[in-house]
Amino acid sequence: MNSPASTSAADLPIHFEAVGILAGEVTILDRVSIKISSGAPTVLIGPNGSGKTTLLRAAMGLTRPSFGQITWGGREASPPTRRAIVFQRPVMLRRSAAGNISYALAASGVPRAERGQRTAELLSLVGLEALSGRPARRLSGGEQQRLSLARALARDPAVLFLDEPTASLDPAATKAIEDLVRTISARGIKVVMATHNLGEAKRLAGEIVLLHRGGVIESGPASAFFAAPATEEAKKYLAGELLV
Repeated sequence: MNSPASTSAADLPIHFEAVGILAGEVTILDRVSIKISSGAPTVLIGPNGSGKTTLLRAAMGLTRPSFGQITWGGREASPPTRRAIVFQRPVMLRRSAAGNISYALAASGVPRAERGQRTAELLSLVGLEALSGRPARRLSGGEQQRLSLARALARDPAVLFLDEPTASLDPAATKAIEDLVRTISARGIKVVMATHNLGEAKRLAGEIVLLHRGGVIESGPASAFFAAPATEEAKKYLAGELLV
């Protein structure tokens, strides 16, 4: 896999400036202003319905703001050629595990002669080399999630968005995904991840963004956030209390 280091600056930082996203009369994101820069993973936390998935989709370029501005590397129009996203329930193609990756490589313009080696490298990275010929839809939930990460990495992204990648997985499968996130981040790929699991956020985050009702309650270095949250809402959330 090629290193994105030389081109990651083309997409970073991702800057939200007073971004609002409406669905009819409902406010999904409410004047969000954040800056996503290179480095350790940025982890989005918050109650269900707080806007985490919508923020990821907007940062990917899939959802346009109703108002405000999003820029990628200082540009408002930036095609998502170096960005990839993995949704909470990824759809597996009716192909083998290797076939799913080969399809993604072809869609990304990788020459046919290179796809076999790249497919093997990606399967090895996510620990699925022994299952390369198995139909993707017959893999376990954790295996499918690892395959979806390999497919996303086939795009050679500089930024990878993950929407609750360990939701509904057992502890062993969760650890495998977390280990992959660390490996991906260590390769210089910026990971932006939503999770409802505070333990996972503590283990992975370099920066935390706490969302509630579509707005940013608090953001900053994860170590400071977990040691001494600055807002009452953050303190309540960390204590397991419902935010209303």
